[in-house]
Amino acid sequence: MRRARPALRAHPAGPAPHPAGPSPRARPALRTQPPLRVQPALRALHAEWTKLRTLPSNWLLLAATVVLTFAVGTAAVSSVSTRECASAAACHEDTVKLALTGVWLGQATVLVLGALSMGAEYGTGTVRTTLTAIPRRATVLASKAAVLAAATGIAAGTAILASLVTARWILPINGFTPEAGYPLLSLTDTPTLRAALGSTLCLILIALLGLGLAVLLRDSAAAITTGLGVLYVVPLLSDLLGSPTWKDRLERWAPIPAGLAIRATKDLARLPIGPWPGLGVLAAYALGVLLVGGAIFTRRDA
Repeated sequence: MRRARPALRAHPAGPAPHPAGPSPRARPALRTQPPLRVQPALRALHAEWTKLRTLPSNWLLLAATVVLTFAVGTAAVSSVSTRECASAAACHEDTVKLALTGVWLGQATVLVLGALSMGAEYGTGTVRTTLTAIPRRATVLASKAAVLAAATGIAAGTAILASLVTARWILPINGFTPEAGYPLLSLTDTPTLRAALGSTLCLILIALLGLGLAVLLRDSAAAITTGLGVLYVVPLLSDLLGSPTWKDRLERWAPIPAGLAIRATKDLARLPIGPWPGLGVLAAYALGVLLVGGAIFTRRDA
């Protein structure tokens, strides 16, 4: 006969025994910080600043902006005196606007600067390298516009300040004295300060207009030709038109005649458009072209 097998003993209820040895500590989960969006923007700004400062042509254009704006303004102030008027007060000369005559020529150099800041990259093909390093095209364009605006603002502000300081010294020699009703030019005077700041903004907007045209047309020559036509041909048409109605419309809604109204400090009621509304018209053109060009830039191939 077979012997019966002993019954298996059941272990008492309870947790299963742990293996011998100390239990390993649970490793804490690694905390990952989300990448900062500021870093690509800073890299883009640094790249655009490097491009601007390492190209000699950019420094030449900025220097030309200062020299031409100052030289033309000084020449205009020096060429006018109260001897041609029956009395000094009868001249009714806007001495601030006269001192800022050079803005009319300085706008050409800042337009070229803005057009070349993007058009040169299309011409050499380096735009592909830029977009490979920074794929976000909106960041590239915004950084380029910011650096361009800062550089243009410094150059324009320097030229305008130098023009006003020189005019303050020359105008009394030519008879425009406080006794004759022409106070010395000073930035503490609200209309003079407005004309100075507004003229600086005017040149910045024209530089952005050049940038927008270059982004839109993808060619430096085409952007510069189109921009110079807007700056000088359109105002010339307002003088050639025989219709006073159309002349008034052009001076009111064309970007440059409207934008340059910011220089005026006297007889503002006689202007086709006020100083700040006129600058707003120029801003609408410049920023509108830049936004349209930027929208196309983000969607098409380089």
